[in-house]
Amino acid sequence: MTPTPARGGVPPMRQRIIEAAAELFYTQGIRAISAEKIIAKVGITKVTFYRHFPTKDELIVAYLERRAAWERGAVEAARQATGGHVSEVFRLIAEGIGAESCSPGFRGCPFINAAAEYADAEHPVRQVVDSHRRWFKATLEEMLQEIGVTDASSAADQLVMLRDGAMVAGYLGDPQTVGQSLYNAGRAVLEFHR
Repeated sequence: MTPTPARGGVPPMRQRIIEAAAELFYTQGIRAISAEKIIAKVGITKVTFYRHFPTKDELIVAYLERRAAWERGAVEAARQATGGHVSEVFRLIAEGIGAESCSPGFRGCPFINAAAEYADAEHPVRQVVDSHRRWFKATLEEMLQEIGVTDASSAADQLVMLRDGAMVAGYLGDPQTVGQSLYNAGRAVLEFHR
């Protein structure tokens, strides 16, 4: 997601901090990155950093919320681009995951990565992860109900699991096959539940 430029084409400071953190968190791991590394990358003072993010956890939450907003926008764009034709939306989502997993520097799903680093389900980072996953499942359920899938909840659970597996496969396996494999497996889930 591209930050909104302020006057003179420079993104607002908060966005610059989130952008720097997003790059570092994703490439090196959340716990491995200190506030000092982010401060150095942005080229700001500690006072400026802590004025925007009093704790590192608040920055991690902002990073994940930014990613969640991007994913929600991508799913909504797919729904609009297809006129709400659900099977086409699923195809576009699968293709998007496949394309992302083939992109340079792909290291898996930011939400799965964050959850792996924060085991406590009550931690604010995990709450953002869980909220996003609930949104994704609910969105899938809604689309599945639109096409008459009888047990939309179970089917959505299976599609979420396939998506998770695809993101891991894109990182650890052959990313060239992820999108098509995800789409084919998703179609099998839909056929099973019809």
